[in-house]
Amino acid sequence: MSQSCSIEKCTRTSRGLCDCCQQNLCLQHLNEHNALLISQLDPLTDEINVLGYCLETLNIQKTIDSGREKLEQWRQECYKKIDCFFEQKCQELDQLINEIVDQQRTVLNRTHLKITELINIQETTRQHIDLLTSSIRQLERNINNIEQKGLTITTRPLLIDDTLVSIERTTDHELDISTLSSVYKTIDRSDGSFRLLTANDRYLLIHQYPNLRLFDREMNIVKQTKWSYGEIQDMCWSSTLGRFIVLEENDIFLIDENTMSIDNVQRIGERDLISCTCSDAILFPPMSGESDDSTAMVAQTFVQMAYLLLEQQMKESAVICFISCSSWEK
Repeated sequence: MSQSCSIEKCTRTSRGLCDCCQQNLCLQHLNEHNALLISQLDPLTDEINVLGYCLETLNIQKTIDSGREKLEQWRQECYKKIDCFFEQKCQELDQLINEIVDQQRTVLNRTHLKITELINIQETTRQHIDLLTSSIRQLERNINNIEQKGLTITTRPLLIDDTLVSIERTTDHELDISTLSSVYKTIDRSDGSFRLLTANDRYLLIHQYPNLRLFDREMNIVKQTKWSYGEIQDMCWSSTLGRFIVLEENDIFLIDENTMSIDNVQRIGERDLISCTCSDAILFPPMSGESDDSTAMVAQTFVQMAYLLLEQQMKESAVICFISCSSWEK
C-alpha cells in the first residue's frame, strides 16, 4: 500500500525518503528540498572563496618575524652567557699570571737583598756564591718559561644540543610556558622524603626526611617536627579542626600548626587508607564491595576524633573527611 507525503495537507503519494529531513515525500517536495539544499551551497562557496583570499593575503612574514625575534633574543642571551664566562676566565688568567710574576719578584728581591748584604759586609763564601748563582739561574728559567710557555689552557668545543630550541605547531588551549613567572625558590627533597604536600592560608606542609616542616610564604622553614611513623599516603588541611590531617596506611594523624604536636587517632576496622580531603558536610559513600555498616563505622570513628579535639570550642561542629579506602584482604 502506497504512503502519502509527510508534508501537512499534501495528498500526493510519497516517492522517497528525504535525506535532509528523513521524511517520506512526494516528488514535488523532494525537488523542493533538493533545491533548498543546493541553494545552501552558494554561501558555502562564498565562505571558501573568502578563506582562500585570506590564505593568499596572509601576512606570514609577521609570524616569521615574531618567531625570529624570539630566536634572536635567545641568541643574544646565549652570547651574554658566553661573554660572561669568557670574562670570568680572562680574570682567572690575569690573576694566575700576576701571582706567578709576584712569586718570581719575591724571589728576585730576596736574592738581590742577600747579594747587597754580602757586598756591604765585604764578606762571603764559596757556598754563598754557589747558592746565589743557582737561585739566579732558576729565576732566569722561570722568567723565560713565563714568557715562552705561558700557561696551559685546555678548551673544549661548545656542544649545541638540538633540544635547546624546539619549534612546533601551536595547539589550541596549550599552556604557554614562556608566560609563567620564573622559579621563585626551589625546595630540596632529599631521598626518603614523601612527595606529598598540603597548605592552609599561612603555611605549606611538606615532608623532608626525617621531618615534617612548615614553610611560610617566603619559603622559609618556620617549624618542624620529626616524623617517626610509616609512609604518608595523603595530607590535607581541616579548617574545622584547625589541624593538618596526615594519613598513614593504618592510622590517621592530626598536626597542630602552632605546636607541631602529632596526635594519633586509632581507627576501627581493618582498612588501608589511601587518600583524604575535607569539607563542612558529612558524606561517606559505601566503598565498592563493602557494606553500609562498615563504612558508617569509619565515619563514626572520625567524628568522635573531631569531637574530642573540639569539645571545648566547637561542640556543635564536626569535621568531615572523605576517605578513600582500599579493601583489606585477610
